[in-house]
Amino acid sequence: MSNTVQLLGIAPVARLSLTLFACGMLTTSVGTRADDAQIATSLRALGGQVTETGGAVTKVSFKDCSKLGEGEFKQIGQLKSLKTLTLYGSCKGLTDQTLVHLANLTALEELGTDGIQVTDGGLKHLAALPNLRSAAFFHIAFPDKGFTGAGFAAFKTLPKLERLTVAGTPFNDAGMAAVAQLTQLKEFRTWHTFQTQTGNAHLLKLTGLRSLMLGQRLRQYSGKPNALSIDDTTLATLAKMKSLETLTLDEVRLTHAGLAQIKALAQLKKLILQRADISEADIAKLRADLPSVTIDWKPLTDTERKALDGFLKP
Repeated sequence: MSNTVQLLGIAPVARLSLTLFACGMLTTSVGTRADDAQIATSLRALGGQVTETGGAVTKVSFKDCSKLGEGEFKQIGQLKSLKTLTLYGSCKGLTDQTLVHLANLTALEELGTDGIQVTDGGLKHLAALPNLRSAAFFHIAFPDKGFTGAGFAAFKTLPKLERLTVAGTPFNDAGMAAVAQLTQLKEFRTWHTFQTQTGNAHLLKLTGLRSLMLGQRLRQYSGKPNALSIDDTTLATLAKMKSLETLTLDEVRLTHAGLAQIKALAQLKKLILQRADISEADIAKLRADLPSVTIDWKPLTDTERKALDGFLKP
């Protein structure tokens, strides 16, 4: 072997590398890709959709995470080229203990989750993802009454984070105050949480926010009265968010007098009113007030109105 190497003119360092490779002692990109391939096979067997680029796994998506446990999350955490991770469908196996494995995904840009069972303290593990641009948390910690969303404050160290969604969770005003520290955000969406009108005011600190979706609060677990988190008075707060270009309001009862306040939003281009109880006459007035704004709204059906009436009860 050494005579052959010398005849080929291979330098000593190269000869050493060749020897180590032959002995299986040198880690190469080929070995990394082989690991990715094995993990991809394992995840596909559990129903995951896996995308590979150049032999490396770049995208993993689950519609049903119920079969995933610590072993699978440890495997996912080894995918160094992973850019998109979607974990939907009751992902209860993702806890404070298993979330730590995802902290190794330094290339990750998009994260979507549903039903993960983490605490506010556990969210700090995701603050180790320097390339994260978009994160969505549906039913996070639900129905843990101890979760508030205060842990999202750890995300202020994520320089590239632009989009955040938090929905269907005990997230409350403490969570809204935490999100207000994420001044790098360009888009924030939240609905079916426990935020109040006071919590909404924290959003004024997001001076670079371009898109906001604000939905109605959840009903109280106990069935006790629970004040609405969005009504006409909310618009007075939102009218101060001068950077907004798109505003979406969901499950609301509003009037022209309330909505007219957003005339102060000079950058606004689109207003989306979903499941909104407002008269056609008031919408017509609003269109006249905001001629340069696209207003997306349709009248409620009888079924939708009945459902909304029930949801908006104190």
